[in-house]
Amino acid sequence: MNENRENLKKMSNFSRVLFAFSALIIVLFFLTTTFPTSFFFTNTNSFSHFLATTFQAKNNTNNSPSSSSNDQTHQPILSHWRNPFIAFKGINDISPSPASTNQTVSRAISPDVANCGPVELPPGAITEPFCCPVLPSPLKIIDFNDFAKPNATLRVRKPIHMVDDEYMAKLEKGIAIMKSLPPHDPRNFIEQAKVHCAYCNGGYPQKPPFQNLKIDIHRSWLFYPFHRWYIYFFEKILGSLIGDPDFAVPYWSWDSIEGMQMPKHFANPNSSLFHDLRDPNHYPPYIVDLNFVVGAESTTQDKQIGYNLAFMYKQMVLANTKEVFMGGVYRHGDQAQPAIGSVEQAPHNTVHKWVGRADLPSQEDMGTFYTAARDPIFYPHHTNIDRLWGIWTSLDGGRQDYRDDQDWLDSEFYFYDENLNLVRVRIGDSLDTKRLGYVYEETEIPWLHAVPEPSRTKLERQAKKVSFLASQNPITKFPLVLDSKVSVAVNRPKKLRSKLDKEREEEVLVIEIVDLHSDKDVKVDIHVDDDEEMLSGPDKAEFVGTFTSVPHGRHKSKTKYMVAISKVLENLEAEEDEIIVVTLAPIVGKGMVSIGSIKIEYIPK
Repeated sequence: MNENRENLKKMSNFSRVLFAFSALIIVLFFLTTTFPTSFFFTNTNSFSHFLATTFQAKNNTNNSPSSSSNDQTHQPILSHWRNPFIAFKGINDISPSPASTNQTVSRAISPDVANCGPVELPPGAITEPFCCPVLPSPLKIIDFNDFAKPNATLRVRKPIHMVDDEYMAKLEKGIAIMKSLPPHDPRNFIEQAKVHCAYCNGGYPQKPPFQNLKIDIHRSWLFYPFHRWYIYFFEKILGSLIGDPDFAVPYWSWDSIEGMQMPKHFANPNSSLFHDLRDPNHYPPYIVDLNFVVGAESTTQDKQIGYNLAFMYKQMVLANTKEVFMGGVYRHGDQAQPAIGSVEQAPHNTVHKWVGRADLPSQEDMGTFYTAARDPIFYPHHTNIDRLWGIWTSLDGGRQDYRDDQDWLDSEFYFYDENLNLVRVRIGDSLDTKRLGYVYEETEIPWLHAVPEPSRTKLERQAKKVSFLASQNPITKFPLVLDSKVSVAVNRPKKLRSKLDKEREEEVLVIEIVDLHSDKDVKVDIHVDDDEEMLSGPDKAEFVGTFTSVPHGRHKSKTKYMVAISKVLENLEAEEDEIIVVTLAPIVGKGMVSIGSIKIEYIPK
C-alpha cells in the first residue's frame, strides 16, 4: 500500500511539472501572438534579441506598411521550436555572421518608413532637423519591378567633360524644373535632397524591437547600393520632367586627368547647376585634391595630378576585399557605422569637403551629409562613385562583394519614383545596372597602374624601425586619444606568406575607433614603416591611407578603419618582418578620436 502511495505521489509531482511547463508554453504563445515584442522590450538587451529572432515574423506582419504586392521579405518565418530555450545571448554579444551559417531569421536592414522623425544635426546647422518625406494617405507602397526589358535602349552615363552643351542644357533644365515644383512634391529638388538627409542623419529607426537604433547608410555595406538606388530615382524623375526618359546623369570623373576640375557648367552663376555654398577658390582651373584637408597648402597642378592617381590606386586596386572596399557588415539589431570602405572615406568624403564652403561650421552644403544633396554637383559626384563600384568588381578578373549574403541582398530602402509612387527596393535588385536600364561609357583609367614607390631605401626604413623599437616602449596602452602623432609597433601573426596564401587571403591592418566625435571634422593619415619626423606624401608607398569623418550629428560613435597591406609590404620589402611600425597622424580634429586597438587580420578574398 505504501509503495502504491509513493508511486502515486511521484506521478502527481510529474503531472504538476508537466502542467506547469505546458502552461508556460501556452502563456508565451498567447503573449507573443497578442502583443508586438516592442510592447515588452524597447532596448537592445539580451531578451529582446531572443524575441527578435524567435518572433520576428510576427513583428514584420504587424509593423510593416501595407503593400500593393507580395513581399517575400515579410512572409512569416517559422522558427525552430527549440529557439526560445536556447541560451539567452545579447545582440551585442553576437558577431555579424556570414550567410553561410544556418540563419533561420532574416536580419536584413529595413527602415521603419512610417516612423521617420527629426534628424541629428551638427552644431551650428543652417536648416531645421526635418528631412522626412510626406507620406501618401492612405499609406501605399509598391515593390520595385521596373526592370529594363532585354532589348531596351540603355541610358548611357558619360563623363561630364566629354558631353556637349546641348546635353548639359538638358541637365540644367531638369534641375530648374525640380527647383520650381511645389515644396511638398517629392520630386521637388529640396525634397529629393532631404532623402539623403533622412537616411544619413538618423531620420529612420530600425524596425522593432530595435526602434531605438537609427539607420545610417554610411560606414557600412549599405553605402554603395543606397546611393545607386538614390541616383537611379533622381535620374528617372529628371528624365520624366524634361520629357526624355533616355536621359542619364553624367558623372564627374575626378579620377581622370581631364576630369580633375570642377565641371565648368557648375561654375556658371546663371546656371541652375550653380550653388552659392561652395568654396569659390576651387572653381576651374583649380585641380581637385582627392586627399583634401581644409587649410592645406596648394601644390603644382602636375604634382597634384600625380598625388591623385597614386591615391586612387591605393583606394581601388589595393582594396581587394569587400570588407576593405565596401565597408562592414550591418544587420538588423546592429549599431550603425561598423566599418568604413576605402573609397567612401576618400575620395568620397574628401571631395565632399573640397566642394563645401570652408568658412561655414560644417562646410555646408557639400561638406556635411544633411545638406550635401542640396548642391546639384552632388549627383554627378555620386554617379562617379557608383561607376567606381562597378569598376572595382571587375578588377583582378572579378572581385567578390557581399552578394553571397542574403541579409545584404534583402536590405531595403524607400524612394518616390517619377510617377509619385512610394517604392520599396532591395539591394539584390540593384547589382546589375543593365537591369536598371543604364550603363557607363567606358573611358581610360589612368590610375590603374599608378603604383606608388617607397620614399626611402630598405636600409633606411630598417634603421628607423630598429631605432624606434630600441628607444621606445613598443607596447601602447589603449584606448589612445589621438591628440598628436603616434607610432605603434604592430605584430604580424604571419610572415613570408606564399603566393597562393596571398591570393586566398589579404593581410589587413585593422584600426578600431572607439570614441569618434561625430560633430567634428576629423582626418587621420596612416603610415607604415615611415619616418615619423618626416612623413611621406600620398604618392608614396609608406602612406597607406587616411581616415576621414564628415560631421553629421552630435553623438560619439564607434567604427573601424581597414587597409589592405599585402602589396604595401611587398613594395616596402618588409614581408620578412615580424613587426611593422604604424604611424597615426591626426591632421584635423586632434583629440576628437580615440583608438581602441591596432592589429592585423587575414581576410579571405
